[in-house]
Amino acid sequence: MATKTYFEVHKRASSFLEEKGKDQHALLYLLLEQLKWTKTDWLLHMNEELPQDVEELIQTDLRLLLADHPPQYILGYADFYNLRLQVNEDTLIPRPETEELVELVLAKTDGQEQTVVDVGTGSGAIAISLKKARPNWRMLATDISTGALQVARSNALELACDVEFLAGSVLEPINGPIDVIVSNPPYIAESEKNVMDASVLKYEPLSALFAPHNGLAVYEELAKEAQTKLAPHGKIFLEIGYTQKEAVLAIFQKAFPQKRITAYQDLAKKDRMIVVEDPLAERS
Repeated sequence: MATKTYFEVHKRASSFLEEKGKDQHALLYLLLEQLKWTKTDWLLHMNEELPQDVEELIQTDLRLLLADHPPQYILGYADFYNLRLQVNEDTLIPRPETEELVELVLAKTDGQEQTVVDVGTGSGAIAISLKKARPNWRMLATDISTGALQVARSNALELACDVEFLAGSVLEPINGPIDVIVSNPPYIAESEKNVMDASVLKYEPLSALFAPHNGLAVYEELAKEAQTKLAPHGKIFLEIGYTQKEAVLAIFQKAFPQKRITAYQDLAKKDRMIVVEDPLAERS
């Protein structure tokens, strides 16, 4: 029986993925993660004979990818802001754009003691990243999903990070005053489903993706609740859909006419973040 190498089996499997219109690069990403190999390790070993257990692993990964399972759910983790976080179908997979939101919060705040709330925490990615960078902050996080909160608490415990996780909608579980509110809420309109990736629609929690009122419902509720819970000089940081800038600016300008509301672009030059702050706050 002819021997099969890592390269030959991977090439056949990835070509099959490509024929089916799937991401062929996901298979190698999974294999390297599961073998704990670098790309250099791959180059060193790819022409060696493939062990039976690794061939079975590749075939399992292939079946899951053909069924649109996101690679992060197959692995059970995702990397975010230099942290490795558990994820499952109760949580969204953290995106690179949200790392930019974390960066913006850190750039426009300091390490002084203050109360910070992450609304709709999911896996805890934002809350844990901020607490790691600002140990003096009292960090709280809310979510309506008990499954997501279980994952977030596990991530915080694993990373030795003191975050208070609370079940509830938006700011309902929190008593003010809050110095900083940060949120990557559900903001996709139901009408956008037809342009979304199949893996997202099949496996990621829809309640963390879609919102009524053309994706604006959570912003509207957050603006309403923040009027009584945000500290007088408090700040709000939001991730938005790239077409929502004007609508979200209007919501928060109406709720906070005394504040300056500013939109920021992500690295792809798309409108992606909104900051609500005092007019005299230093621009960055």
